[in-house]
Amino acid sequence: MELWYTEKQTPYLGITCLIQETLCHFKTPYQDLAVLDTRQFGRMLVLDGMVMTTEKDEFVYHEMLAHVAMQAHPCPQHVLVIGGGDGGVIREVIKYDTVETATLVEIDAAVVEAAKKYLPTIASGFSDPRVKVVIEDGIKYLQQARGQYDVILIDSTEPVGPAVGLFSAEFYHSVYRALKKDGLMVAQTESPFFNRDLIAGVNRHLQRIFPLTKLYLASIPTYPSGLWSFTAASKCYDPQACREKPVETKYYNFSVHHSSFSLPNFVRELVEQKP
Repeated sequence: MELWYTEKQTPYLGITCLIQETLCHFKTPYQDLAVLDTRQFGRMLVLDGMVMTTEKDEFVYHEMLAHVAMQAHPCPQHVLVIGGGDGGVIREVIKYDTVETATLVEIDAAVVEAAKKYLPTIASGFSDPRVKVVIEDGIKYLQQARGQYDVILIDSTEPVGPAVGLFSAEFYHSVYRALKKDGLMVAQTESPFFNRDLIAGVNRHLQRIFPLTKLYLASIPTYPSGLWSFTAASKCYDPQACREKPVETKYYNFSVHHSSFSLPNFVRELVEQKP
C-alpha cells in the first residue's frame, strides 16, 4: 500500500509526494507540524499542510535568502533572522567570518526542536556559539529593537495565521528602525504566478520606507509554481551589487546574484507600479 502526501498549493493545484515514513506529526500551540520522509525530496517539514522545506531543495531557498544580503553589505557583523526555525538561513549566515552575532527569532519552539532532531543538516548552525535563538513573536521583538542590525532576513511562512503581520507596512517600519544606518533587509515574498497582489503590495510598502528596493527570483521545485521571489530593501547599499566574498554554496554564486535581479516582464510590472 502506498501513502501519498498532497499539499494543496492553490484551490486548483497541488503537489503530491510518495511518503516512506511519517517521522512526527503533532499540534504545537501555534500550528500543525509534521516531518515526512518522502521518496523524491527526502525529509520534508510541513506546517499547517504547507511544505516549508525539504532536504533535496532547501539549499536554493536558504542560500538565496541569505547570501544576496550578506554579499551586498560590506561588513555584516550583527544579523537577525525572523522566522526560519528550521535553521537553514542561520546556517548560511554564519559562513561569514565578519558575523559576530546571528540571532534567530522564532515564535514556535517546536519547529526549532523538530529541525534539530529530524533535519540536522539544515539545523547544523544552531551549535555555533555566535547563534542566539529567541523564542518570541518576531513582530513584538522588532518593536523593541533600534539600530542594532546590519542585516535582517525575514524567513516567514505563507501570509496566513501569525505570519500575516510579517507582510505589513507597520512591520517593515519596525525593520527599518531595527537596522543600522547602512543596514539592509531581505524577505521571502512568494510566487509571482500565484501571489501577484502580495508582491506588488510588499514593494509599495517598502518603496515608501527604504531608498532602495529590488526584487529577485530563484527556482525552488517544491514551492508553489517553482518560481519564487525575494524582496530586498536597503538604506544605502545596492542589493544587486555583489562584493564577491568567498563562500561555499550549492546554488548561489556571483553570476546568479547579478542575474537573479533580471526580471521577466510580467514580474517587472509588479515592482514598477508607483507606490
